[in-house]
Amino acid sequence: MKQTAQATFHADGSLRLRLLAGTLAWVLLALAVAFWGLRTLFQEHITQQFARQLVAQLDQLSAAVDWDEASARLRVASPSADARLDQPLSGLYWQIDRLGAAPQAALARSRSLWDRTLELPPAPQQYPAQGWALLHLTDDQGHALLAVARPLQLPEEGAPPLRLVVAGDEALIAEPLQRFTHMLLAALGLLALGLVLAVALQLRLALRPLERLRRQLAAVRDGSAPQLPGPYPRELQPLVQEFNHVLAENADMVRRARTQAGNLAHAVHTPLSILANAAAQEQGPLGALVREQVASARRQVDYHLARARAAAAVRATGLATPVLAPARALLRTMEHLHAARALSFELAPQAQDLAFRGEEQDLYELLGNLVDNAGKWARTRVVVDVQPHADQLCITVDDDGPGIPEEERERMFERGVQLDERRPGAGLGLDIVRALVDSYGGSVQARPSPLGGAQLRLCLPRAGDVSP
Repeated sequence: MKQTAQATFHADGSLRLRLLAGTLAWVLLALAVAFWGLRTLFQEHITQQFARQLVAQLDQLSAAVDWDEASARLRVASPSADARLDQPLSGLYWQIDRLGAAPQAALARSRSLWDRTLELPPAPQQYPAQGWALLHLTDDQGHALLAVARPLQLPEEGAPPLRLVVAGDEALIAEPLQRFTHMLLAALGLLALGLVLAVALQLRLALRPLERLRRQLAAVRDGSAPQLPGPYPRELQPLVQEFNHVLAENADMVRRARTQAGNLAHAVHTPLSILANAAAQEQGPLGALVREQVASARRQVDYHLARARAAAAVRATGLATPVLAPARALLRTMEHLHAARALSFELAPQAQDLAFRGEEQDLYELLGNLVDNAGKWARTRVVVDVQPHADQLCITVDDDGPGIPEEERERMFERGVQLDERRPGAGLGLDIVRALVDSYGGSVQARPSPLGGAQLRLCLPRAGDVSP
């Protein structure tokens, strides 16, 4: 069940959305990594720069320290011109501790420390090669401090070993880091927007041949085009060629099937005609039985032949038969056929030139049976109209005859049924119409006509409209 759901998702998902989502995921991941990397590098850079500034302050403090032998006291000249060292709690501090046998914290300190003391870890036995150590401290207010410490032994006799420390509040690092982060986010945001637009444009251009292929496939399905025209990109051209090859083979197969069906019908009709002629000369019960069975065989042959032709045509693609030209030809033929009754066979002025998605021969058979049936019942005129309806075309055949009772409107399409036995025919024409229409997925129905008689409404699949 899970595999079926996954297959449905992959089958119904949009290729454009999947490509866009995958590309955007990688873009966002790359931008996130770039943001983290650039911010980390900048943080390390300003931290090292701040540490170098502290080392410079430490060097100045080391040069300002002196030991007074007479008073046995430490003297510190003005170590730096930085005003922050004289401003209380400014964030920049220095402190000198006494080491050795009589250690003392804050033997001397900057005015910026006011009355506070930096809590330092024990001095290491050995300092790094550069002569100073980098420390991370916390003052009594919880502020994080970055400090550099250095041991100092003055040359004067009796001078104790000292540890000099210069510390700065890490907030001095956080402020430029925050400004850089805002600028970096803005820059990467603009870059992300540009990349998204570029990806969307690239996908639109890359998938445009697929959209053109979809439209042309719809044209083939609707009967507007027999094959897919080219050229297409190198990746799609083999697919288009294979599809056109399948279309050509399908059309050839349909032609062969229709030819074989016609040959079979001709081969069967010939002996049936001979039997019918022979039975017509025989007036006894045997002749009547043969005539009855020959008529039944003919109906069966015509019925199944019609269904075979329709099925072959439905499976074919690229079929488009204009309706008005066959309709005009049939109306002229019917006028000659019913010339003795002086009937008028007309095409409605508002009839539209639509195309039937099927074989021309089937259209002739459908229209011929309907118009001929209307001609048998009409008093003076028969009118044919062609109009679109959704994705179908609907042909109406109206007559001004007596009409058809409502209870007989469905039964008239059954095989062998004749509403009036006095009129010519075998009750086969409308049955063939229903079989053909069902094979094409259409519909046919009888209803009252505005002319006062009956209206037969035939709806069939519509191909692309034809030009006038």
